[in-house]
Amino acid sequence: MFGERTTADEILKGRDLSGKTMVVTGAAAGIGVETARSLAAAGAKVVVTGRTPARTEESLRALRALAPQASFEGAVVELGSLASVRAGAADIAARFPKIDVLINNAGVMRTPFGKTEDGFETQFGVNHLGHFALTCLLAPNLAAGGRVVALASSGHRWSDVLWDDVNFERTPYDPAVAYGQAKTANMLFAIGLNRRLKPRGLEAFSVHPGAIHTDLGRYMSQEERTSIEAEAAKFNVYWKSVPQGAAGSVRAAVDPELDGLGGAYIVDCQPREPGAPVYKSYAHDPEAAERLWRISEDMTGIVWPA
Repeated sequence: MFGERTTADEILKGRDLSGKTMVVTGAAAGIGVETARSLAAAGAKVVVTGRTPARTEESLRALRALAPQASFEGAVVELGSLASVRAGAADIAARFPKIDVLINNAGVMRTPFGKTEDGFETQFGVNHLGHFALTCLLAPNLAAGGRVVALASSGHRWSDVLWDDVNFERTPYDPAVAYGQAKTANMLFAIGLNRRLKPRGLEAFSVHPGAIHTDLGRYMSQEERTSIEAEAAKFNVYWKSVPQGAAGSVRAAVDPELDGLGGAYIVDCQPREPGAPVYKSYAHDPEAAERLWRISEDMTGIVWPA
């Protein structure tokens, strides 16, 4: 049985992904690299995105060094710019008419207050709205039987969506609250997306990768790191390796045992029920998911294709 110590390669053991095309955002570091590598090593063509042409090429060189026989392609998508998302999505859609899996892996965590190119609070703009836009734009290319995976986090417990002030225009900015809001949005997005994908024979999942030491937390102070580690110790949290952290995304992307469970939140490679310590009930509210969808369409100007 898959669990917290399972690695991405163990999920993929014996699976042949030849003929599949998979898009992974944010494959420059951390679990994104391992997610892309493991899927490509199992035979998939993996398209990785980067914020700039240079970063994208750097990611491709690193991945090809890790898996020389695997197939990697690149595309430039800066999630903090809707213009870049539109251009990147158009490039991907033109080059890859059939996409079997989209893994929305990229993200930022507990950043200082800032705004994206389009005026959105950085964490909500990059982690949620950028991926919302990319997914909607790539929707016509998503193949039946495929999956969309949203990287969430147990950090969603830090905040529900601030429905009347997602950009912190009136609310004092707190990096943890902003991150919590963005991760809650990722989970609600997966629920709303799954409702739209299901009639086409696709499913969407959100995934908490677990506690992992990566550069995602580079904006946190030592005091904040110490606080998080103390909280983890209180709940006897197991600190995962990067290959273990990538396993949840990989299982959500490819395992037929999850068929019919679309919209689920995956923790330690297993679907979880709302109410668990790592799953707040407000992040599993279908009405909230639809409210978020409407807000996201209004903010981005991008709508789900009819």
